[in-house]
Amino acid sequence: MNTASEAIRKLLLAHFQGDEAAFRTAALEFVENERRLNHHTLANNLERILSEANGVPGPRKNVLVSIGNGSGNLPRDKERNALLVELADPRRELDDLVLSESVRESLERIVLERRRADLLGSHGIQPTSKVLFCGPPGCGKSVAAEALARELYLPLATVRFDAVVSSFLGETAANLRKVFEFGRSRPLVLLFDEFDAIGKERTAADEHGELKRVVNSFLQLLDGFHAETLTIAATNHQGLLDPALWRRFDEIIVFPRPTREEIEQLLSRHFRQLPVERQVMLADVARSLEGFSHADVERVALDTLKQTILDGRDSVKSDTLDAAVARQRARQAVTDPNSDFLKTPAAKPRGRGKRPG
Repeated sequence: MNTASEAIRKLLLAHFQGDEAAFRTAALEFVENERRLNHHTLANNLERILSEANGVPGPRKNVLVSIGNGSGNLPRDKERNALLVELADPRRELDDLVLSESVRESLERIVLERRRADLLGSHGIQPTSKVLFCGPPGCGKSVAAEALARELYLPLATVRFDAVVSSFLGETAANLRKVFEFGRSRPLVLLFDEFDAIGKERTAADEHGELKRVVNSFLQLLDGFHAETLTIAATNHQGLLDPALWRRFDEIIVFPRPTREEIEQLLSRHFRQLPVERQVMLADVARSLEGFSHADVERVALDTLKQTILDGRDSVKSDTLDAAVARQRARQAVTDPNSDFLKTPAAKPRGRGKRPG
């Protein structure tokens, strides 16, 4: 039986058995096979249909409604009745993100493993299911989780630590248990953002016994969690994590600050809607922004665009861009008094450089 015939057989079996996860996996295998055969138009159309339907019949937006309506499907804190997770319809795609080559390769490998889960399973191997994202704030961890959800046609469920962490003894661990039970209810991308809030090292002198019990509970829950869901934990403070947590993850991906070339690429993408004046050399601007995070660069670009529009200009001028960079440096100084941005004068984004095409 050829690959296409086998994929169709799996699709029909999954459909009549009502197995949503198997149906989605078989559909993704069929798409990948069509792409290998250079049937790109068909593959793209099928991917679009899957994306819009999110793997089940009906409009994509109805999927989140069916999970999170008022029938009590979403987990809640018992004492405050607060939602423990926040569902989102992922919009970002991997191609939208400016990432280092190593990070992109790691993310693409996760997507490929998940899409070919049946093939791996036939050899007794499970795809990556538990991933740790770490690195400086604003360097793409949360948006990468969203992009993975988009690539896998899954809703993104972000854990709300403000609701999970309870002042009542034992309730935080109970809330975590509810979150993992929800992750078993159907395939999701389950994101524990700012994970260090509950994953701190248990020997830390400033931590009380309750938080240590929470870490122990999380370790046990993570060890016993086997589902279609892709679990992602993200932290800006990997040094604070309990050492026992590291080996629980199948993959650890470090998100670095953008390089000069990546900064220039980010600026170019944001300035597509308005032309940049000839004397503004984005390569020089990128050099002056080295050390900024992806979010910092994005803020500079958006600040520049807003001011350009408000000034009634039809192109980005150097003075507007310089002012936006200065404002971001001032913002850095507020949040980090020891920042190098205070010690190094801002480089002027002028001079001879290659003008972006």
